[in-house]
Amino acid sequence: MELLPRSPAEFGSARYWDRFFRQRGQRPFEWYGAFPELCPVLHKYVRPRDKVLVVGCGNSELSEQMYDVGMCQDIVNIDVSDAAVRQMRERSASTRPRMSYLLMDMLHMDFPDAHFQVVLDKGTLDALLTDEEEATLAKVEQMFAEISRVLQVGGRYLCVSLAQAHVLKKAVEYFSQEGWVVRVHQVASSGDKQQFVLPVFVYVMTKFRKVPGSAAQILEICPEEQDRPVRVESAERLLAAVKDRQHYALLCSQISKTPCREQVSLDLCDRESGKPRYTLHVVDSPSMKPSRDNHFAIFIIPQGRETEWLFGTEEGRRQLAASAGFGRLLTVALHREQLYEGMAAIQAELSGKVMELAPPGLPARQQVPFLSVGGDIGVRAVRHRGSSALSGDFVVEDVKGDGSCYFRRLIFLQNRNVVQSEARLLAPTPLPGQKKRRKDKKKPSPAEPPGAIDKSYLCCEHHKAMVAGLCLLGGPDALPGELAVLVVGLGGGSLPLFVHDYFSQARVAVVEIDPSMLEVATRWFGFCQGERMQVHISDGLDYVAKLAAEAPAQYDAIMFDVDSKDLTVGMSCPPPAFVEKPFLQKVKTILKPEGVFVLNLVCRDARLKESVLAALRAVFPLLYTRRIQGEVNEILLCQAGPAGRR
Repeated sequence: MELLPRSPAEFGSARYWDRFFRQRGQRPFEWYGAFPELCPVLHKYVRPRDKVLVVGCGNSELSEQMYDVGMCQDIVNIDVSDAAVRQMRERSASTRPRMSYLLMDMLHMDFPDAHFQVVLDKGTLDALLTDEEEATLAKVEQMFAEISRVLQVGGRYLCVSLAQAHVLKKAVEYFSQEGWVVRVHQVASSGDKQQFVLPVFVYVMTKFRKVPGSAAQILEICPEEQDRPVRVESAERLLAAVKDRQHYALLCSQISKTPCREQVSLDLCDRESGKPRYTLHVVDSPSMKPSRDNHFAIFIIPQGRETEWLFGTEEGRRQLAASAGFGRLLTVALHREQLYEGMAAIQAELSGKVMELAPPGLPARQQVPFLSVGGDIGVRAVRHRGSSALSGDFVVEDVKGDGSCYFRRLIFLQNRNVVQSEARLLAPTPLPGQKKRRKDKKKPSPAEPPGAIDKSYLCCEHHKAMVAGLCLLGGPDALPGELAVLVVGLGGGSLPLFVHDYFSQARVAVVEIDPSMLEVATRWFGFCQGERMQVHISDGLDYVAKLAAEAPAQYDAIMFDVDSKDLTVGMSCPPPAFVEKPFLQKVKTILKPEGVFVLNLVCRDARLKESVLAALRAVFPLLYTRRIQGEVNEILLCQAGPAGRR
């Protein structure tokens, strides 16, 4: 404890460092970054014939190790501590004749201009920039100015750092404004237990002549798992990329020591595009006693099935982990924008990264199994990509479900984990007289799902509950001869299509605000208009208000299945304006006295949900609730009074 400074400012004091090295004795002191870890990065930027200056050398072994392995031998080391300089001279005098140690302040160096090809700093900037006080920043700028002065054009300033935000920001801003190329390397960890949990970085600032009037900046980051740097467009993005890697290192450190009380989620991004490639969830089962073979497993979720309850909810993943029988299960979801060659390729790509998320107590050299449903990665075929001014970007995709079933889905990419609409695809049927395919003929690719829509099947559980709500109108014999139904919200059209086809006398009016959805439903989900099915492109609020004023009491059933575009509200279906009391009064006005109002409610905000239910009860005395198991959806069935036809 006596080696620690009384205040951070003492890190810049020669007296403190003299006392530090005298008390520590001959033992080398390394802040962070052992030579084997730094060596791959240093080899890229230090050439054998370079003249190298090490600022704030202390009694680190870094210069000696660089010299001994032949990386470079023309090395000048400087420090403000006389004790450190004397120690290092004694250690290297007889064995390293070309290396020198000088007592010198890096803020006021005696070297001529453009004297060195490389300036190396291991922790010195971190020690100097302990705060952002004016006096401290002035010293840092003087340090940078001196380094710039003694470096040749094309020379490199290599700074080994923990990359605290204010330290990295200052270095990036100063040198990028001077026209230098700034690249940040993350140093690969050796995997040994280290003094610092945070990862080590090397800033590589390459000196170029400043071009007057040029504001161009070249900023790059080179993560530990790749050699090729990635260009970033701003200093803010560079700082954010480093911060992400620091948070990841802290997370790995934390979950490697203790089980996770809550599920941890993180994205692994594609190196080229920067877009998410894998979404991981760490699920621990604390009650399970791990044996040698059930500590840890990886579960690859088949493409297109990540939204299913078992894989897309906390409770589902918890159940999956329990049934798999492992103390820690890491689920991996695959993203639709990415290409995957197969299970073996995914395993090879993830094997190193997932081990960083291994649980405490995992035996050395333990084989970690990769699991999946059916042993493959599933099928996802994007059929259409589009964009709407109202709904944003969206995709229509075919995915393989359980067994041999295929489904077509509509996904709004602003809420990509929610299936907006879904329909089952029919298996192809041979034409009459068509011969069976000979065994020696090439079989159809499993990646080519069938194309016809099964209009008789409702995929969504909440749609089934909404249709079941029509039973409140009475049994089949008691239903009116001509059933008038209003559906607000088209989506893929599955709900109005089913009502239209199942109730042969039903006349269905659909209100949809987004004309793009009508095109999608018609082209991709088998929707079609006719004498008994009409779509009105209009805002549902305006359409209902107009009907209430002009043609009251005309619908036997009104169904609301409309999503909210405002993701900041705790209710994603319907938009709040659709459940305000004045509007609900208008809904009641266009509903026949014995009719039923069916509402799909998706609300995570308990107080908001209670206010919605209160507004509904104030308008519709009879209110029935049907919860959908494993989903947030609740179907609310509302009536003004008891139905006479039961």
